Amino acid sequence: MSFVPTDPLGIDELLSPEDLAVRDTVRDWAADRVLPHIAEWYENGELPGIRELARELGSIGALGMSLTGYGCAGASAVQYGLACLELEAADSGIRSLVSVQGSLAMYAIWKYGSEEQKERWLPGMAAGELIGCFGLTEPDVGSDPAAMRTYAKRDGTDWVLTGRKMWITNGSVSAVAVVWAQTDEGIRGFAVPTDSAGFSAPEIKHKWSLRASVTSELVMDDVRLPADAVLPGVTGLKGPLGCLSHARYGIVWGSMGAARASFESALDYAKTREQFGRPIGGFQLTQAKLADMALELHKGILLAHHLGRRMDAGTLRPEQISFGKLNNVREAIDICRTARTILGANGISLEYPVMRHATNLESVLTYEGTVEMHQLVLGKALTGLDAFR
Repeated sequence: MSFVPTDPLGIDELLSPEDLAVRDTVRDWAADRVLPHIAEWYENGELPGIRELARELGSIGALGMSLTGYGCAGASAVQYGLACLELEAADSGIRSLVSVQGSLAMYAIWKYGSEEQKERWLPGMAAGELIGCFGLTEPDVGSDPAAMRTYAKRDGTDWVLTGRKMWITNGSVSAVAVVWAQTDEGIRGFAVPTDSAGFSAPEIKHKWSLRASVTSELVMDDVRLPADAVLPGVTGLKGPLGCLSHARYGIVWGSMGAARASFESALDYAKTREQFGRPIGGFQLTQAKLADMALELHKGILLAHHLGRRMDAGTLRPEQISFGKLNNVREAIDICRTARTILGANGISLEYPVMRHATNLESVLTYEGTVEMHQLVLGKALTGLDAFR
């Protein structure tokens, strides 16, 4: 068999025809609908037509795709991961749209919601007709969600919700916000219609990362909700943390998409850019960079595939997701930075995807758990000693 530079380890041979079909469908959609426009969207700091994009993503089964019932595709964890890889190869903002919709907002309702909540929200969200967001992080509370200040109190049979959430993907365009709040009973989740009185979601501007993404603040000013707005299936931090595990899994794959796009851009450039009378890909230092990038890229994809098979088997642990998120995002950033050096000055131009992916990954490195938090998760698992306190 011949050596395939784009698949040097033969990872495609691990995939079923159904897996490949899902991957190719998402790749073709991204090539048609995102790649021709993404540099302009990023430069302008906007994601125009997000509702149309959401409906198209729904039509190919990419929203809540690993969930079952309610119009969801019921795809495998590996297939969902492949979709995340292809979406983030286009742009992290597009993958974030899908991850927040499916792995956070939809997953929370699917996992912890009542049957009535599932029927009300999930079919429209799976179709992309309704967009959702997930409110956990606050202006003064990030890695310590137990310290959240957003509060919901009972008033008769109703709940009254007050507080603020920050850095919320999809917030300004959402029909429903899954908001986590302190209550007298512990932390609870609420499915909040965004047209509720007292709810607003101003968009956050002036970002230098995830620019082609809608990012918002959520403001709840005495939002009155009926009793059936609370998610009945969970109390405590295990609710939002369970959702985060699902989303982090998608990042394990998605970060390798950004890395792949940057590596392939550098590889193509190295074969055509000439210095000293020949392509720079013929120089030893450039080949060493390309070899090291390929090693980390395909090791990361293998790790993602392994974790996906464990998730499909029901044996994936949160510590293993931390392992994947920590390694793959960190290596993806390093691949992007190395790719930038191969492209030289062209590496900072939006004519090429490398700097866009690098700046996006700075956000991906932080959200769904910082480097330090995942290091401590693994440290606790390795030593049995809790360094969080």
